[in-house]
Amino acid sequence: MADKEATVFILDLGSSMADCHNGRDESDLDWSMRYVWDKITDIVAANRKTLCVGVVGLRTDETNNKLGDEDGYENISVLQELGPMTMSSLRSLQTLIVPSSTESGDAVSAIVVAVDMIDTFTKKLKYIRKIILVTDGQGAIDADDIPDIAKKMNDSKIQLTVLGIDFDDAEYGFKEEDKTQSKAENEVTLRALVGECEGAVFATIVEAIDEIDTPRVKSVKPYKTYDGALTLGDPAKFPAAMNINVERYFKTHVAKPLGASTVVLKSDQAESQELDGDEMEGVEFSAVKQARAYKVNDPDAPGGKRDVEFESLAKGFEYGRTAVHISESDHNITKLETQKSFSIVGFIPQDRYEPFLNMGEVCITHARKYDHKSELALSSLIWALLELESYAVARIVTKEGKDPQLVLLAPHIEPDLECLYDVPLPFAEDVRSYPFPPLDKVIAVNGQQVTKHRLLPSDDLNEAMSDYVDAMDLSTYGIDDAGEPDEYAPIEDTYNPTIHRINNAIKTRAVHPDRDVPAVPPILLRFAAPPTDLVEKVQSRIDALVEAAEVKKVPPKAKGKRRKETVKPLSGLDVDALLGDQRETISSENPVPDFKRALASSQQVEEIDEASKQMGSIIQSLVSESFGDSKYAQAIECLGVMREELSNMEEPGLYNTFIQDLKKKLLSGALGGDRRDFWFKIRVSKLGLIDQNQSDVSKVTAETADEFYKSR
Repeated sequence: MADKEATVFILDLGSSMADCHNGRDESDLDWSMRYVWDKITDIVAANRKTLCVGVVGLRTDETNNKLGDEDGYENISVLQELGPMTMSSLRSLQTLIVPSSTESGDAVSAIVVAVDMIDTFTKKLKYIRKIILVTDGQGAIDADDIPDIAKKMNDSKIQLTVLGIDFDDAEYGFKEEDKTQSKAENEVTLRALVGECEGAVFATIVEAIDEIDTPRVKSVKPYKTYDGALTLGDPAKFPAAMNINVERYFKTHVAKPLGASTVVLKSDQAESQELDGDEMEGVEFSAVKQARAYKVNDPDAPGGKRDVEFESLAKGFEYGRTAVHISESDHNITKLETQKSFSIVGFIPQDRYEPFLNMGEVCITHARKYDHKSELALSSLIWALLELESYAVARIVTKEGKDPQLVLLAPHIEPDLECLYDVPLPFAEDVRSYPFPPLDKVIAVNGQQVTKHRLLPSDDLNEAMSDYVDAMDLSTYGIDDAGEPDEYAPIEDTYNPTIHRINNAIKTRAVHPDRDVPAVPPILLRFAAPPTDLVEKVQSRIDALVEAAEVKKVPPKAKGKRRKETVKPLSGLDVDALLGDQRETISSENPVPDFKRALASSQQVEEIDEASKQMGSIIQSLVSESFGDSKYAQAIECLGVMREELSNMEEPGLYNTFIQDLKKKLLSGALGGDRRDFWFKIRVSKLGLIDQNQSDVSKVTAETADEFYKSR
């Protein structure tokens, strides 16, 4: 189960927070809230009820806290009680975070209020307790009770973090010049409080803001995927078979970007209508629940269709254009009845295993806790695998009835850990063998091996490539903290730009719906390109490699074939006139070459139009005469050639007219019945309208081209 957390933010809202300092163009409050909103949106995105947040306003115009009747707790307001954070509470909180018109309010008293909130909410339950104070240190602070307050926080195990606006921090290298005397004294007081609290942090907020762009890797508590026996042999038949009680956990998980959710207005909100601007404030959303209705043809029912229950339906599988029924009893035969098990089926030498066979995430297996007999047995197996330099292959079924999986067990030993790492292996059906010619030799037709060939690298090319690879070595290009050569791009500093970019955009939109999404943080693009200075340093090696490889720039594809000048024969005779005005005819047996030949010989738009009509008729014939999808591949090939050639001929309008007509006929059933499956193939192959991005002379916009793919 995930840890429960209770965090209270103390936000200084004094009038001095509305000022701008140190050359910034935004107020101290807005600037410091960058960090606070980042933390709060992370909590909202986690969507966990065990992550509770409270907010206390310091130096507010009014007083609103449980201790407000006592002396010293004036101008402190609880803006949000401790509890789960939602988008609605985030919107409400935003309206309250504004500078006040007062300078009064004691930061230490605000910490006491926060401690009381945490104690009241968490009681004696197991919580991670945190208080985060954000202040500019301009208000008066009473330091008399600091030792008692620090003792109380230590007893309650509350972690205190003080983030000061323009506070001096020697470790981070920041010092504010021309600091007022009162602010300097308050910094000393707060630093003294932090010094007496266990695990407390004192820092300038510029450090915290600079670290916002650095992605925080989500830590997930491991959960058990298998708990049972790891066997070698059948213990039920052979008493000497190996039987070790083990526990298996996930070691790695694939991180994926956030997905979009479909939501609707809650039923207690306004009826279905468009809301925008201020009307969206306070609107609650609910997840969409989907329901399916099944109908069958029934001439006697109203509308010719009748609703049926899902339980009365039989399973069917598509075979071509035919639905094949399989009864439940027959279907059960195809299902493999499995029992929960984890058994070793063989061993393989480490040097015979290919890493590309890894099929998924890594799990870790160790002996069951407090089972000394199993710990000893598993340790013996692990040491045996290491000494023999071997891996074990095992079959695992994590739960009864689940599909079996083949995994590779690799031994691993650390000072305090002996375990087996496992990765899924492919079954025979998962492996696809594609033969390719060798890269290091060329075999002639007569079987003789050729050593010098245009497809084989020369000695000069091999040497140039070797020098270039050595010069671009990044393993020691970086510099560590001690100034020594180090790896340039360590794995822990390399982040997935897609995941974290989407997270940043969502968090920005959540807090500032009307602002533009900021640019990609530089830390995400840090390793997107090789170091500029290194590329400049090895430019000579790159030039030598280009010269040795005889790299040449490929000229752009020529367009406007019909405008090219006709090559005049040396004899000066008009060959076309001598042969007569014979137009090219496109045959259904060989449509693609005939179509290309017809376009190559066309001189007028009318001739291109005629060739396009012939090709269009052949495509429609292939679709209408196709038995199932037997001729769909040929029709798609012809359609693709027609689209490409007409685009190159700068006649996209001819193709767009044809494809629009073809879509109508496909969806209306005019081409031999229901041919929607061929329209789906057109969409998948992206053979729709030619838009302005693909042809300069097209009149179709990109939006129209995208809309065209939607079936109507």
